[in-house]
Amino acid sequence: MQGSKLYIGNLSYSVTNEQVEELFANYGEVRQVNIIESKGFGFVEMSNQSEAEKAKEALDGSDFKGRNLKVDEARPPKSRQNKGGYRRY
Repeated sequence: MQGSKLYIGNLSYSVTNEQVEELFANYGEVRQVNIIESKGFGFVEMSNQSEAEKAKEALDGSDFKGRNLKVDEARPPKSRQNKGGYRRY
C-alpha cells in the first residue's frame, strides 16, 4: 500500500461521517472522512500509511451496521476529460 487514503464500500446509506470516523479512529488518526451520500461508499484518509494499512487489515470484511465492509486503498480519480466524445471549446 502506498497511500493513506482508503476506499470504503458496502456502507449502509444511513451511515454518517461521524460514525465512520469513530470506527476508523480505533486504528489511528483520521484526517478526513467523505461519505458519498446515497451511494453506499466513501473515503477515509488516515494520518499515515501504516495506520491506513492497520485499518484496512482489521476492517475489510468486518460487519458495520449490518453490512460487510469493503476496505481497500483508494485509487486516484480518473480523468473526466472528453467523456462522451464531445470536445468543449
